[in-house]
Amino acid sequence: MTHPHAVAIVGAGWAGLAAATALRERGVAVTVFEAGRVPGGRARRVMRSDGGADATRASANAPDEMAPDAFRLPLDNGQHILLGAYTHTLALMRRLGRDDRQLLLRLPLNLQSLDGQFHLRAPRLPAPLHAAVALLSARGLRWHDRFEAVRLMTALKRAAWRTDPDATVADLLCAHDQSLHLTERLWSPLCLAALNTPVGEASAQLFAHVLRDSLAGSRANSDMLLPRADLSALWPDAATQGCDVRYGTAVRRVAVHDAGVEIDGAPFDAAIVALPPHAAVRLLRPFADPSLISALDAFTYLPIATLTLRLTTAWRLPSPMMMLIEHHERGHIGQWIFDRAHLLGRDDLGELTIVISAAQTMMDGERAEHVQRLIDQVRAQLPVGLAMPQIASTELIVEKRATFAATPGLVRPANATPWKRLALAGDWTDTGYPAVLEGAVASGQAAASIISANLP
Repeated sequence: MTHPHAVAIVGAGWAGLAAATALRERGVAVTVFEAGRVPGGRARRVMRSDGGADATRASANAPDEMAPDAFRLPLDNGQHILLGAYTHTLALMRRLGRDDRQLLLRLPLNLQSLDGQFHLRAPRLPAPLHAAVALLSARGLRWHDRFEAVRLMTALKRAAWRTDPDATVADLLCAHDQSLHLTERLWSPLCLAALNTPVGEASAQLFAHVLRDSLAGSRANSDMLLPRADLSALWPDAATQGCDVRYGTAVRRVAVHDAGVEIDGAPFDAAIVALPPHAAVRLLRPFADPSLISALDAFTYLPIATLTLRLTTAWRLPSPMMMLIEHHERGHIGQWIFDRAHLLGRDDLGELTIVISAAQTMMDGERAEHVQRLIDQVRAQLPVGLAMPQIASTELIVEKRATFAATPGLVRPANATPWKRLALAGDWTDTGYPAVLEGAVASGQAAASIISANLP
């Protein structure tokens, strides 16, 4: 009687669990080592006022009249959206029995500012007509800007979505005569949302890939998918079924041999390290090639802040996801606002989430001051006639190393390593995408394929 191969996966984030699922589907016995207590990594469920090792949080208590269950609803360790182009993620959810039609609210691409001054919406037309009409009919852009935006997309398509590898997004926009107004209203928010890196520092090539798969893809690919459950419940919870998941276990040592891999002295046929670069390098440094260590050490990181506002009464935004206009001189640095009560289907609640990408300024100063300025930003940008109720409580999560800085020329390691029984997985590997959830899933599946091919 033959026994299944045993593979260890270090890290229960989206990459690690995607790899675990792919290996289990091939009949491999999987053991997952996870330092935390919840699956999902940097896209996971957190309980209110329950901080994580890499997050800082602040909250205010709710008044006694709030519903008893109001504060048992979990939060996410950062608000995420998915796109219709996330084919790996959607297929994985379905294989795990997770109904994406129930768990994700699918909306046509809809970029609408809270102040009503900007609105871009993709109609339900065949591609690429839907994107052209969306750009040409966008409210809040001058006709010249609309045509220049279409011209940029046309030029990128003609160039097969390839750019100067050393160019920033700002370089790209300048080369194609994109105005400051167009940049502030459209390109900069999209860049921050997708790359979490300001246009002056972000890679033009990675941004081109995002535009290719969103605005220039099929109409369904450009759809926005907003989670209607916490991020762990989307599919990571289901992915742990059938695996030996060892929560609260921080791996200290990895050793690679011709016949397998040891994880803290325990033997396995193979292993996948699915940790962020700053954590992976600690395990690999004792034996890895200096070039790999140098590549891992070269990553820099940017924070994302998420502020949740629980309101005293039920209340709705005009749309479940809306843009905020930044005014840094006033501390108005929020970029997106989400109607969580809408997404969770809670008609009895009012709850909003504000997202701040590249949130370095949130790391300094008094948290209460940042929170108040973000609240002021929302109130100042509400359209006439729409008044937000009083705020019952706030909770701020700042993920210090939310994503890597997606800068030009960054060398990202491949999934394969010089050791056939050891692979790497994570959104930071060479996926061709910035640090997005789809990249993490695709990377995990690629790592699983490498390991499967190298098992006897």
